Amino acid sequence: MNVLFLCTGNSCRSILGEATFNHLAPPGWRAMSAGSKPTGQVHPRSLALLAKEGMATDGYYSKSWDNLPATPDIVITVCASAAGETCPAYLGPVLRTHWGVEDPAHATGTDEEIDAAFRKAYRILRARIEAFLALPLDTLERDKTALKAELDKIGQLV
Repeated sequence: MNVLFLCTGNSCRSILGEATFNHLAPPGWRAMSAGSKPTGQVHPRSLALLAKEGMATDGYYSKSWDNLPATPDIVITVCASAAGETCPAYLGPVLRTHWGVEDPAHATGTDEEIDAAFRKAYRILRARIEAFLALPLDTLERDKTALKAELDKIGQLV
């Protein structure tokens, strides 16, 4: 199963989601990430945070949803509507869910405050990914309605 973490810029949240999912996922599950308007670079604080968490950071880059390496089965949008952010809508026959997370790339303040925004986004995404991977995936793969309901509930975890 291919999971796509999708946002606008593909520099922070979707990259954090992709890397964390791939770090934790069982065999047969793979994540990728993309943006509808990619920034062209991964935010350095995202890469630093992933490295600090013990995850490989090689090969991550900001990419467009037009150049996906595989067709997704599940699309998880991670845009945050609270900031008035427009979330891209992936078209195609996929299961879609929304896991809004504030964009740490827009955090302001001291270095500590900005780092805290990145850690918060990561912590939320990791908790949601862990909840996703704790589901009875073998069963839910065959019941897309139940899977969507579970993923929508997970999107409310903070």
